[in-house]
Amino acid sequence: MKRLVWMGIGVAIGVIALRTVTDSRSSLGPGGLNQAVGRITDGVYDFADAVRAGMRERDSELRVALSGKVA
Repeated sequence: MKRLVWMGIGVAIGVIALRTVTDSRSSLGPGGLNQAVGRITDGVYDFADAVRAGMRERDSELRVALSGKVA
């Protein structure tokens, strides 16, 4: 019974997501979806670059702290 409830919830979420995507797609018009996906992709790449830069900076800080030397 519990699985049936969770399956129903999953189906409902899927239907809501499909309707939302369909409505959004129709409101964007031709070419609008490609531009929207392009902007999202650019944002993801920018975020990933910022995370990598932060990781490099933190790695340098840890190396200096552990070795006592300037990297």
